[in-house]
Amino acid sequence: MAKEKLRVALIQMGCVIGDKVKNISTALYLLDHIDGKAEMVCFPELFTTGYNLDVLGDALFDLAEPVPDGETTHWLADAARRFDLAIVAGLVEQSPSVTGLLYDTVVLINRRGEFVGRYRKSHLYPAEHRFFRPGDGLPVFDLDGLRVGVAICFEAAFPPIFSTLALQGAQVVFNPSAVPVGFDYLQDLRTRARAQDNQFFVAAVNHVGDEGNVTYCGRSQVADPRGEVVALASDDAAEILVAELDLSLIRDQRLQEPVFRGFRPGIYQFSL
Repeated sequence: MAKEKLRVALIQMGCVIGDKVKNISTALYLLDHIDGKAEMVCFPELFTTGYNLDVLGDALFDLAEPVPDGETTHWLADAARRFDLAIVAGLVEQSPSVTGLLYDTVVLINRRGEFVGRYRKSHLYPAEHRFFRPGDGLPVFDLDGLRVGVAICFEAAFPPIFSTLALQGAQVVFNPSAVPVGFDYLQDLRTRARAQDNQFFVAAVNHVGDEGNVTYCGRSQVADPRGEVVALASDDAAEILVAELDLSLIRDQRLQEPVFRGFRPGIYQFSL
């Protein structure tokens, strides 16, 4: 029988630019403080390196690592086993075959420490094209019995991403982000809108604090299939945000308003 309720933790953290050892140490400290309160955890976009691309510059190429054979993926697998947690986490991926080819990637590890898959950001923010190649797929993953999609930061601006994931059966879409102060209204609005549009859960987890001249707005949050925010973090402090997801709400909302029975992707036209 499919589970009806799931507790997820969002790790809102401040990162030290370019210091993977320090950031992983902070992550380990925060994981230790979940203390059985959740079954699945998500870290922000590029949590091992920080996100400020202007400060990181070409150091990104030295900080990148392969997936799943890199040190961070191995560390995440060990942590998943140790804390009995499924983990969703963002890092800089180095292509296994082409030197200098990088991806803004999220990896997924199950509670047994097994690598489930990766998502490469497919819709890059303009400044990211300097460093990253876009991914070319929108997969949905089976993560410990939950159907999980991923959309990274700016991708919350693209409703078709979320509809595509919903039509593949996603129940939760994680949105690891690096949203700065001044753009918090977009995070608030888009998290709720994408959840209600598709009648599933959206969990947005953000950086907080300063990275050079950029300050992140925090406000990690979970929106339910009605578009209601069921958990919200502060805008200025590292914290662990835990939310219980009542998965039966997905069915209830889709019975009440059967959007996907009327959905007709074959006739929608996009001309640019």
